[in-house]
Amino acid sequence: MSFADDRADWLTAALAVAWRRTGADRVSVVYTPSAGQEERPAEVAVGDDPSFGALRKRLVAGRAALVKASSVRFPAGEPPAGQVAVALSAGVADPSLPLSCLPLATVLDRRELLGWGGYDLPTAVPRCVHDMVYEQAARTPEAPAVRFAGSTLTYRELCDRADGLAAVLLRHGAGPGRPVAVLLDRSADAVIALLAVLRSGAAYVALELDAPAERRDILLRDAGAHIVISSRDDLGLPPDITLVRPDEQDAPVPPPRVGPADLAYVSYTSGSTGEPKGVCVPHTAVARLVDGPDWADFRSGDVFLQLAPVAFDASTMELWAPLTSGALLVVHPPGPLDLEELAETLAAEGVSVLWLTAGLFHRMVAEHLDALAGLRHLLAGGDVVSVEAVRELMAAHPDLLFTDGYGPTENTTFTTCWTSATPPAIDWVPIGRPIRGTRVAILDSLLRPVPVGVPGELYAGGAGLARCYLGRPGATAERFVADPFAAEPGARLYRTGDLACWQPDHTIRFLGRADQQVKIHGFRVEPGEVEAAIMRRPEVSGALVLAEDDPAGGRRLAAYVTPRDDAADTAGLAADLRAALRRELPPTLVPPRLLVVRRLPLTLNGKVDRAAVAAGTPAPRTVDGPYVAPSDWLESYLTDVWADTLDVEKVGVHDDFFELGGHSLIAGELLGRVQQEFELEIPARTLYLNPTVTELAKEIHRLLAPAGHHAKGSQRS
Repeated sequence: MSFADDRADWLTAALAVAWRRTGADRVSVVYTPSAGQEERPAEVAVGDDPSFGALRKRLVAGRAALVKASSVRFPAGEPPAGQVAVALSAGVADPSLPLSCLPLATVLDRRELLGWGGYDLPTAVPRCVHDMVYEQAARTPEAPAVRFAGSTLTYRELCDRADGLAAVLLRHGAGPGRPVAVLLDRSADAVIALLAVLRSGAAYVALELDAPAERRDILLRDAGAHIVISSRDDLGLPPDITLVRPDEQDAPVPPPRVGPADLAYVSYTSGSTGEPKGVCVPHTAVARLVDGPDWADFRSGDVFLQLAPVAFDASTMELWAPLTSGALLVVHPPGPLDLEELAETLAAEGVSVLWLTAGLFHRMVAEHLDALAGLRHLLAGGDVVSVEAVRELMAAHPDLLFTDGYGPTENTTFTTCWTSATPPAIDWVPIGRPIRGTRVAILDSLLRPVPVGVPGELYAGGAGLARCYLGRPGATAERFVADPFAAEPGARLYRTGDLACWQPDHTIRFLGRADQQVKIHGFRVEPGEVEAAIMRRPEVSGALVLAEDDPAGGRRLAAYVTPRDDAADTAGLAADLRAALRRELPPTLVPPRLLVVRRLPLTLNGKVDRAAVAAGTPAPRTVDGPYVAPSDWLESYLTDVWADTLDVEKVGVHDDFFELGGHSLIAGELLGRVQQEFELEIPARTLYLNPTVTELAKEIHRLLAPAGHHAKGSQRS
């Protein structure tokens, strides 16, 4: 490509665009010094984000041959001429602009991109969630609404039960603007309780039943909830909180009047400062998700499965999409997830619409692909979805509709969706386009739209947007910013912290986090919250929490801790810390890997060097109780497999698999190895019933005995 008169300016602009499009610290070019000579490779460092003028000086001073070359080309593809022209004009006009601040989109580009982002589409019709459920009940009162543990509630029965419980809540002071906490496992009672809270005009605050009491009480105080619905009498609630059982009933009373702008629920997410944040979601945000969606076709004959805990944002779609469309909601049994049991439920209940976290989706495709045959629509999300898994799924079940859904809690479950009857032709799964009632913008550091192919931060707005973080105006102002592109006054955008870029077909590609936030089993986690909890321990001087790949192909937290006392017993400190974290944090935030190290590596500017922390070191054994060595060949084999699968230094025969950091997906990985070794069929629930090496070894001996089997390929003694 020939230069214009000012080759240095053009090359500076072209390198800036190439860097913005790739994110690489160095940009590679191939140049021809002069006509007739051979091409030569060159690399230009731009990762320090120099100004336009500084990069130009760098090129002229140190790359004179490159500037004077007769032609230059980019092996990764030529930067689009239009983007180079915009960057060139801005850089020449103001050489002090950093490369990251150079505009790349023309005015026409920006208008088009905002159209792709949903700015020219009508907003969703505001509705109250419970009103839509009751309207459906009036249309089909005898249709099945909720099925759990073999019992079914019709729409009439569901609403009658909710009315009776709502009357109880109102008697105890519930009403508009007053949050009511719900501490229930997945069950029909939980569905009734949530609907009753909404019917009373209040907003529900669904909390994890197995969360430590201290954390639960902190969230109750933060939410200002003075009523708790729970089946348990042993919660030890503060005296100013009223406990209501989900089966309590009063004579129905006229419900208070609430509007779509009123709160529907408060959902707590992890916070980087160590304090969880309550996301305040109004009715209109939920209605925009489930009322006539343009990314799905929910039907009255559908059967949905509620699999997510009610405290998880995904339950919003699982619960209210079926109950506002006349479909049947099947509630999966509570407790640890067993993939084999899930496969049986899908078949027995005739489930047609299913939502899975990315990690669970990958395992179901790998291990129970046939169990997905009866589905009409499968949704996955919460993390990056494997394109190979999607292709395998759709090759096996070509009539299936698949959705990759993306969205933060602050924009009510889904912000964008990619729904398709065919697998992607590219090497990644798009997150699609903004759903009806949603606006998105991909912006640079100066809140300007970036053109196709250029990464930027994804912002979300529209009817799905939460009101605020409860009682945290500073955090609200930081993340919820004014929408500079909306016509209506007061419109806002939520800064997701996610990087993304537009594609030529108007879809969006997800590129990862711009900050340290991570997804663990579909839950959004701030490692800073875990670090803060660790640093509150007097025996700790430093802590770093990272997300790493786990053996099941998902993600897990790993904590690296430095002791205050150099002579500290590292194994004992790790065990004490894990026990303390279990008392303070929900299970999702307790790192399965907790390593005590003498120091944390630092960068040149004195910050902890996250990239330099070793991720391959096995974690020490950190469970309660003394270590007991294996007593025979089978226990020895199992302890080795457990240690390898869980990435733990050593495992005692009485150590609990789940206390060592195991979960349902890793359980499948471990049992798969054991089944292959012994050529046995071992149900997934076996490990839940026999969670120690000794117990599992006894069960394997029992299964081996009738046929006199031995381990495949080996004779042990």
